[in-house]
Amino acid sequence: MPLRPPPDTPALTNRTAQGSVKVKSSIRLESGTPQVADTIKKLTIEGFKSIRKLEDFPLRALNVLIGANGAGKSNFVGFFRLLREMVEQRLQLALATTEGGADACLYLGPKVTREFAAKLHFGENGYEFSLLPTPDNRFVFAEETAIFYRNGRPDLIPSLGSGHSEANLKEWRGEHRGIPRGGLHHVYNSISSWVVYHFHDTSLSASVRRPRALNDNEVFRPYAENLAPFLFRIQQEHPASYSRIRDVVRLAAPFFDDFNLRPIPATPDMIQLEWRQRDSDYPFRAHQLSDGTLRFVCLATALLQPTPPPTVIFDEPELGLHPYALTLLGNLFNQVAEPSGGQILKQVIISTQSALLLNEFAPEDVIVVERTNGESTFRRVDSTHLSEWLEEYTLGELWQKNVLGGRPQEDRNPDTVAGGGYLHS
Repeated sequence: MPLRPPPDTPALTNRTAQGSVKVKSSIRLESGTPQVADTIKKLTIEGFKSIRKLEDFPLRALNVLIGANGAGKSNFVGFFRLLREMVEQRLQLALATTEGGADACLYLGPKVTREFAAKLHFGENGYEFSLLPTPDNRFVFAEETAIFYRNGRPDLIPSLGSGHSEANLKEWRGEHRGIPRGGLHHVYNSISSWVVYHFHDTSLSASVRRPRALNDNEVFRPYAENLAPFLFRIQQEHPASYSRIRDVVRLAAPFFDDFNLRPIPATPDMIQLEWRQRDSDYPFRAHQLSDGTLRFVCLATALLQPTPPPTVIFDEPELGLHPYALTLLGNLFNQVAEPSGGQILKQVIISTQSALLLNEFAPEDVIVVERTNGESTFRRVDSTHLSEWLEEYTLGELWQKNVLGGRPQEDRNPDTVAGGGYLHS
């Protein structure tokens, strides 16, 4: 049967057609500066880990990936993480430290897959590359190109070279080379602005709980290492955004009153996260926050920051959160990704294992990831076939009943080639 809202929060919530709980729109997003980068319209990925071929796959404002463990959700998210490292000219470092080398990035290894290629279309621009493995387990570029569209069709496709080991886009972004002024700069700005947020490490030794340099506050880092200085800057320069972050944290943690943000007296160039509980002026420190509460603070900060990145990606954001906090989180995702005037100014990509979080989204936002014949397949849910089901069940319940797919199933895998590897989602 449909889920019911918490009985003690009638003033905060209302019901959706699917029976899930929606927080009313009293928590509003701040209008940021005009968009200077673009969201992703469609993408192609070939030969990357479990993704043999995903061609011209369209992305909406909100994209929620569901599927069994090992289906390939985290590989999809990992593509964006590696793309960011690549355009920042840290490809070889990423291969050596986090990816296990080039061979492990290729679908079923280098004997089956000879290259890893991708193509992205965003705004009126695009970016395409193909990478070849080397005998010493690195990648070199077979090609790297920017794409400029006119009326939806490629109009100019300048080559950025071949045979190099690090992307040329960043280095060449200030040059014209027959390209419209600022064209390469805009392509680089768009790709480098997309962020994969990953807030799983909230252990007592995690960076988010430790003192941080006060001036590390320009952007919110992917692992929330600079949460304290970033919140401090928001409090000083964007009080409306700060109030929204504080207020939504109060909804998730009613004992919480406010952050206590100040430079450390003995080392004024450093800051650490402090907070106060209701009816107390005692300053608690970050290590006195539960893992779930701290993760929710990080999520709220990422989503309610004054000028969030145009495309943000979250890998299993539900970890450690109370069911009601998931309701709040789903509402925040929907607000951030709400189109404006028919345009997608902000885009959210989520990989989740939570049926409760899934309840907060529309069917057309959902992408089912499954492993078929050893490769990841991606299928967007068709809501026209679910109308009768949704009269009685939520999306999460339909996932659990395997109506949507995305459940563990036997897969007849081809023999794994030495050097090939999968990341589990």
